[in-house]
Amino acid sequence: MAFTVQDYLDLVRLLAEHPEWRSELRRLLLSEDLLTLPDLVRELVEAQRRTEEQLAALAEAQRRTEERLGRTEEQLAALAEAQRRAEERLSRVEERLGRTEEQLAALAEAQRRAEERLSRVEERLSHAEERLDRVEEQLVALAEAQRRTEERLERLEAIVGILAEQVRALVEAQQRTDTTVGGLKGRLLEMTYRDKAMAYFGPLLRRLRVIPLQALEETLETHLSPEEFKDMLSLDLLVNGQPRYRPEIPEVWLAVEISAVVDQEDLDRARRRAALLRQAGYRAIPAVAGERATLGAEDEARLHKVVVLQDGWVFLWEEALQAWAT
Repeated sequence: MAFTVQDYLDLVRLLAEHPEWRSELRRLLLSEDLLTLPDLVRELVEAQRRTEEQLAALAEAQRRTEERLGRTEEQLAALAEAQRRAEERLSRVEERLGRTEEQLAALAEAQRRAEERLSRVEERLSHAEERLDRVEEQLVALAEAQRRTEERLERLEAIVGILAEQVRALVEAQQRTDTTVGGLKGRLLEMTYRDKAMAYFGPLLRRLRVIPLQALEETLETHLSPEEFKDMLSLDLLVNGQPRYRPEIPEVWLAVEISAVVDQEDLDRARRRAALLRQAGYRAIPAVAGERATLGAEDEARLHKVVVLQDGWVFLWEEALQAWAT
């Protein structure tokens, strides 16, 4: 039986485990089996070389595998990072998608409410259109009524124009009548005050006289200009006497203007003509007489101390005496 490499390896292991077998080994070394040992060693060396070559090839393969594995791990790491970023983006997209869905839901709700409001508006618009139709019908009827009213108004305006013309004529006639009546009443009042001077002026003056202007003609012409003399001749009434209850005051002259309604012009004439009498040397007091006096005339009479005789009453007599006769 041939001595194999495995047998050699087993022998070495046994010698290591049983040192006492070494003497026996020396005896065996002299056997024929050991003659083949060099060949075995060479085979062993060759096997070892092949094993080392295989190990080197295996190590190279392992190195290439590790390199490929390293690249694979890097690729896997990059892939994992890309996966992580993709997952992050996916999370953000899902989050945005969630918000978008919420917004869409809110928008849908708003759209629903808008549609409801639109439905109500359309309903109201329909009612409004119906009301507008009725209003338009009423407007047509109103326009027709307005047209008829304008026609009647035109006829009425024509009638009013005729009536206005008639009223104007009546007013003018009334004014002429009032002027005539006023003149007649004025002349009647002048005659009344002249004829009943004692009744009106007797309570104020003793030794009362109604003086015709002819009696003063020469004196007036001497002291007045022709225009002033002419104005003086238009005096309604001139009364002379001594104040009844003021014996210390000499005789006075009342320059009286008479009118149914005493106004500002009557007061102005009485004051102007009393001033002309004073210019001629007479102690003259302005006076007005009538049925009534305007408010402005009353105020002016108080301001300028003009005697007022009104419907049997006498006003401002003492004030006028104090102002013009003392």
